[in-house]
Formats: sequence, structure tokens, C-alpha cells
Amino acid sequence: MRRRSFLTGFLLAVGSAAAALVFRRRVARRRERAELYLADGTLVSLVEGQPGSDRLLQHARELLTTARA
Repeated sequence: MRRRSFLTGFLLAVGSAAAALVFRRRVARRRERAELYLADGTLVSLVEGQPGSDRLLQHARELLTTARA
């Protein structure tokens, strides 16, 4: 009976962790962001809502709209 109880608890924990991971990835995918790759190899990621990012994200939206047309 102990093994069965342990197995049930273990499967519940693994399932919860997997569901949390999937949920976080779905939420992160919905957020708009722009990634800037600089000449020295650094990466700056601007996420919607950060100070100063709204203007850059608007330009990125316009460029994507033009490229898709």
C-alpha cells in the first residue's frame, strides 16, 4: 500500500510540474517582445510594458506588417 501511495504522489507531482511548465510557456508566447542583437554579441530583449519599449515595438509591428504584405 505504501508503494502505491508513493507512486500516486510522485505521479501527481510530476504531472503538476509538467502542467506548470506548459502554462508558463503559453503565457510567455503571448507577450510581445523585440530582441536586439548587438555587434559585440550581446542580446537585449525588450518586452511589452517596459519603459521605452513601446515605441520600438510599434516600429517592429509596422516592419512585420510590411514584410508580410
